[in-house]
Amino acid sequence: MAKSGDGGRRRPTLEMVAERAGVGRGTVSRVINGSAQVSPRTREAVHNAIAELGYSPNQAARTLVTRRTDTIALVVSEPRDRLFSDPFFADIIRGVSSVLHERDLQLMLTTARSEIEHKRVGDYLSGFHVDGALLVSLHRDDPLSERLASAGVPVVHGGRPHSPEQPAPFCVDIDNVGGAEQAVRYLLEQGHRRIATISGPLDMNAGVERLRGYQRVMAEAGLDIDDRFVVQGDFSVEGGARAMERLLDGGAEPDAIFVASDMMAIGGLRVLRSRGLRVPDDIALIGHDDTLMAQHSDPALTTVHQPTVQMGREMARLLVDVAIPRVSGSETIILATHLVTRESA
Repeated sequence: MAKSGDGGRRRPTLEMVAERAGVGRGTVSRVINGSAQVSPRTREAVHNAIAELGYSPNQAARTLVTRRTDTIALVVSEPRDRLFSDPFFADIIRGVSSVLHERDLQLMLTTARSEIEHKRVGDYLSGFHVDGALLVSLHRDDPLSERLASAGVPVVHGGRPHSPEQPAPFCVDIDNVGGAEQAVRYLLEQGHRRIATISGPLDMNAGVERLRGYQRVMAEAGLDIDDRFVVQGDFSVEGGARAMERLLDGGAEPDAIFVASDMMAIGGLRVLRSRGLRVPDDIALIGHDDTLMAQHSDPALTTVHQPTVQMGREMARLLVDVAIPRVSGSETIILATHLVTRESA
C-alpha cells in the first residue's frame, strides 16, 4: 500500500480504488451509489478493490452528490422518560429497526414534547440531515407534521393525527375503535352492565377513538353512560392509578372497567387492590395493547392485542418504499386488533 511521507498509512481514496479495479473514478462512484449502469463484472472488480484496500466512502461527500443521508428519524412526541418506560415504543423501535437493518439504513431516535424541543427537532429534520421521518404519539398541539410537510421532508405517521390540520398523507394506525368495541362487547357478554372506562388523553386520536368505541357499544346495548363512568388518563401507569382513584372517589360503582391502555390498567389494578376490591370478582378489568406487562400482572390482564411491532415495520416500509421515492401521493394502513382473554375479566 502507498505510504505517506511521515511513514503512516494513507487513507484509501477513490482514485486508488479505481486504479486497483482498472476502471475510471466515475465508474467507482456509480458502483458505490448503486447505479444500475455498471456491468456485473465491473461491479465485482470494484467491490473487490474496496475490500482489499479497506476503502470507506466519505459519507458527507456522498450526501452532497446523491442528496441522500441513508438515515431515517423516529420522533416520539413524549417526554424522554416515557420513551424508556412504555413498552409500546420499544416495540415500535423493534419493528422500524428490523426494516431499516434490511435496507442498510441508519435510525436516528429522538423525543420532542415541549415547544423548544419541537423547534429544535423541526430545524434539524428540515435541514437535509435525514431522508425521511417517522412520527409517533402525536398530540393535538404538535407542530412537526405541518413543519416537515412545508419543508418537503417525507413523513409517515404512526397513528393518525388528532387534528385535521395536521397533514398525514402516509399513515399506519391501529383499529382503535374496533379494539375498544371488542373489549366492551365481551364485558356485556359476561353479564356486566355498569361498565366504566378510563380513556386515553383526548388530545390524541387513539384516546378519542378508544372512547368512541366504548360509547358506541354502550349505546347499541341501550345503556346510558353516567358521566361519573368516564375518566380521562394519560396512557401511563401513574396516570392510570390517578384516574382509577378519581373514578372510585367520584361515586361511580362499576362492575367492569375498560381501560384504554395496559399501562393505565396496571396502575388501576394497584389502586383496586389497595381499596380491597378483587379483580375480577368485584370488578372486571380489560386493558388495551397486550404488552408483556399484561401477561405478568396479578391477575393476568385480559386485553386488546395490537400488532405494535408490525406497526413499526409497516411505518418503515411505507416511508422507504413509497413516501421517499414518491411512488404514491398517499397511503393509509389500518392494522386489526383482537381480544386476548386472561384472568382479569
